[in-house]
Amino acid sequence: MKDIINFYYNFNVINVEDWQDFYTFFYNEEKFYLVPLKRSIEELIDLVNISKELKLKGFDCHDLILNRYGKLVTNIYEINYVLIKPLKDAYKEFEISDMIKINNSLILKTQKSNLYRNYWAKLWSDKVDYFEYQIHELGKNKNVVLDSFSYYVGLAENAISYVNATNEKYKKSAFDRICLSHRRINYPNYKLNYFNPLNFVFDLEVRDIAEYIKSSFFAGGDALNYLKETLKITKLSIYSLQLLFARLLYPSYYFDIYEKVMNNLTEEEKLIGIIEKANEYEDFLKDCYFEIIKVAPIESIYWLINKK
Repeated sequence: MKDIINFYYNFNVINVEDWQDFYTFFYNEEKFYLVPLKRSIEELIDLVNISKELKLKGFDCHDLILNRYGKLVTNIYEINYVLIKPLKDAYKEFEISDMIKINNSLILKTQKSNLYRNYWAKLWSDKVDYFEYQIHELGKNKNVVLDSFSYYVGLAENAISYVNATNEKYKKSAFDRICLSHRRINYPNYKLNYFNPLNFVFDLEVRDIAEYIKSSFFAGGDALNYLKETLKITKLSIYSLQLLFARLLYPSYYFDIYEKVMNNLTEEEKLIGIIEKANEYEDFLKDCYFEIIKVAPIESIYWLINKK
């Protein structure tokens, strides 16, 4: 891989680290990431334009580096890669208040964007269908997955039903802005991930908030306090609050690891810490519900709210 990088980017790299699904190296004392492009070319064009617009607004983001042929995409062994040069201070942390300010700096002006991601119920339903097919074909020897999968599919189906019911009862208004969001937000939320253009999407602002809160719960952060802070500093409609709760309910934290397990990128034992907190997370969701209804009377989920 070192020789390939040197050829395509006119570098003189000495060492390249292989992290299974991406590569890192230093050149002229600066760190670079060579990552597989998991977006369409149409999306990549939008991402480049968004990066330019963010810079005009005073929010810098990581640079996408052209190869020797003036192209962003480099095909290596039949896989498309993009080279990223991250900003300095890559481990600067962004919390809830920072995220709300930055995400709302760029609002989607048309729903025709290739980066629009607000069809949650359909996306989640398709993903669950695929997972169920996948586990039937590939999961026979994965006991941790087999023992836990049905429970998390049940949570996902609850979340899908909740989104569908919300869309039937409420309409998205001008207050429910589609703003700059991310495919996934982690806790702690570092600049390395947050200002990576390949992570950008457009969605309701509660997308990032919910993912940050979920991630913080499993990473030992003060998740409930982050929710309280959100409710204090934002003016979310009942529509957005319901979708916030739906996203907290949807177990992306499990499925993210599950996908890596099924793609042989991690061991299934990584799921055990998540599974052991299932009951605690149900209690957390119940606490979240009672915090949210202090702001607006969102719909309840009977089995969860009446859990003893």
